[in-house]
Amino acid sequence: MSRRQAIEAVTSYEVSAPGFTEPLADTFGRNVFGLSEMKKRLPRHVFKAVAATIDTGCPLDPTLADYVAVAMKDWAIEKGATHYAHVFYPLTGLTAEKHDSFLEPDSSGTSMAEFAGKTLLQGEPDASSFPNGGLRGTFEARGYTGWDVTSPAYILENPNGNTLCIPTIFISWTGEALDMKTPLLRSQQAMSKQAMRLLKLFGHDDVDTVVSYAGAEQEYFLIDEHFFYARPDLMTSNRTLFGAPPSKGQEFDDHYFGAIPDRVLSFMIELDRELFKQGIPAKTRHNEVAPGQFEIAPVFERSVLAHDHQQLMMTTMKNVAERYGMKCLLHEKPFSGVNGSGKHVNFSLGNANQGNLLNPGDTPHENMQFLTFCGAIIRAVHRYGGLLRAAVASASNDHRLGANEAPPAIISIFLGEQLMDVFEQIAKGGATGSKAAGVIELGVDTLPPLKADPGDRNRTSPFAFTGNRFEYRAPGSNQSISDPMVAINTILADSLDHISSELEKLLDAGVDLNDAVQKVLQQIVIDHGAVIFNGNGYSDEWQHEAAARGLKNLRTTVDAVVEYTSPEVVEIFEKYGVLSKRELEAREDVIFEYYALTLLVEAKETSEIAKTLIMPAAIRYQGELAGTAASLKMAGIDAPTPLLEDLTALIGKFQEAIATLDAGIAEMHGESTYEESKYARDVLIPAMSAVREVADTLEGIVADDLWPLPTYNEMLTIL
Repeated sequence: MSRRQAIEAVTSYEVSAPGFTEPLADTFGRNVFGLSEMKKRLPRHVFKAVAATIDTGCPLDPTLADYVAVAMKDWAIEKGATHYAHVFYPLTGLTAEKHDSFLEPDSSGTSMAEFAGKTLLQGEPDASSFPNGGLRGTFEARGYTGWDVTSPAYILENPNGNTLCIPTIFISWTGEALDMKTPLLRSQQAMSKQAMRLLKLFGHDDVDTVVSYAGAEQEYFLIDEHFFYARPDLMTSNRTLFGAPPSKGQEFDDHYFGAIPDRVLSFMIELDRELFKQGIPAKTRHNEVAPGQFEIAPVFERSVLAHDHQQLMMTTMKNVAERYGMKCLLHEKPFSGVNGSGKHVNFSLGNANQGNLLNPGDTPHENMQFLTFCGAIIRAVHRYGGLLRAAVASASNDHRLGANEAPPAIISIFLGEQLMDVFEQIAKGGATGSKAAGVIELGVDTLPPLKADPGDRNRTSPFAFTGNRFEYRAPGSNQSISDPMVAINTILADSLDHISSELEKLLDAGVDLNDAVQKVLQQIVIDHGAVIFNGNGYSDEWQHEAAARGLKNLRTTVDAVVEYTSPEVVEIFEKYGVLSKRELEAREDVIFEYYALTLLVEAKETSEIAKTLIMPAAIRYQGELAGTAASLKMAGIDAPTPLLEDLTALIGKFQEAIATLDAGIAEMHGESTYEESKYARDVLIPAMSAVREVADTLEGIVADDLWPLPTYNEMLTIL
């Protein structure tokens, strides 16, 4: 049977690694048409214009595109490229690409390599075939890709030929965003404008474009591909719809930061090399908490580039895993009962002249500029916590939010003891001191004293300050970081705008800058301090306390996504030119549609596996037990048959649960995607859970040689 064959294939697998000899550092950026490559190949005035656009956000003269296109084409052909592709990021959350050949026949019948500036600047894929929330009808197909000069082109390698990939935006014929990148670029611009305005109030006359930076910690699972293909639920839904808890899971915490298995380490080494070629600064790799779970984390980059690199990273992880006979699972909860996978987005903001604007320094109570930007974040998260929750909402992420390994669905901020104390002083009239960092004496002469941070970390907080940045822990493993970063940039633009306006009023009235900042920050703490929580976000007490504070607890995607079209969210998105009301309504509709479709597919797969794999195994075992009981009786042995009776009762219960699920699937309906999502949440999820509960009980009863699906014990521990 397939399960036994899978186990045999996995246990006999031998790692065959390439054995790289070239230093990893020498490969960094090899396949990227970045600034260093442009400087070699472009005329000086063209290079300076392109670099200025990347660094400062100034418009790029379209007439220069021909120079860039020729240089890019020549570089790509030297790298073995035969085709080019405008790469874009539709509302599927995945990466899309349309390949075209460089070669075009001329009048003599021979082929010439062509790539013009107009081709670099704009492409035209079909806009009606991607999720659009009603922005495009089936008969309205025109859509455009547009070159994003801030994200470098790169080479995608394949043994049979390479492709030049050009990161782009994707919009409709009417100019509305159909992708994840356009609003990210718009939100970055809006945030920068307001941050620069505030910095000028602090007396800076050398203010550059302020950039939001992101570094996303990517968690994932690896399982052998033989197990994957023996699990129809993994193939269809990327998560296990059935599976009893393993006898040994993560209880001993022995997998976390443990020795990395050779096969996995070989995968990680090659993954780092592939990512380095693309200029992706992979930094950290280690075992995560759950068996079979791992993590990779890059260093900080501009959030727009970090987004593109994250999308490419996820694709690369899957491709490299297959070279080692494994499947990389990015679903937020592929295995019930063990830790799920997040994508913790660390973010900061700054520029070359003013540095990291979230760096508190050694005496944060004296760093009024830092406190002002920190205060802007406090206000933003409190006012728009619902939007932040909506930005990470999906059917898959609902499995982990609120569980032990992920922050609750309540959006709060952790500041740590030092900053909490400073803001409490501000609320009382003025900060006069900061708690200093400590020193840990280890009591061992050969070990030096270790510096202790002035505040601890909090893994239960969805939005935590971690020294010189904030970490948004709620995004899911499979998610684009665009939605979280769009939300953060936009609500920051609103708060920075508010603070600048308040400071301008006070300064115009003759108030000293320090006094004006104190007044504004004091009011922010009074009005928005309810969002600050340094305690245990997993506790039941916090649920009640958060409600008393007026914080939203949006437990499911259906509850959260409606925040996208709330009046206050529509107002700020339109005010700062990030997304129009129509674009927000379209995105809300797409999320609801995908939520309902995801659950419908899972429900159908649950029913099919239950009826065609698990039920036959249970009936066969029932037959074996009945035959044994009959044989004993014929031999004159009147033995009790409690196992047969229990199994028979479970089979009956299983049949009833499947029938209920099938009825729910048949009646799936709704007058809108929102109504369909509510139905899926309220009917399909409970029905699937009921089927699974019986099936997982059967797994512990049915003879092992009859059980058809690879078990959690096998999938999570055999690599």
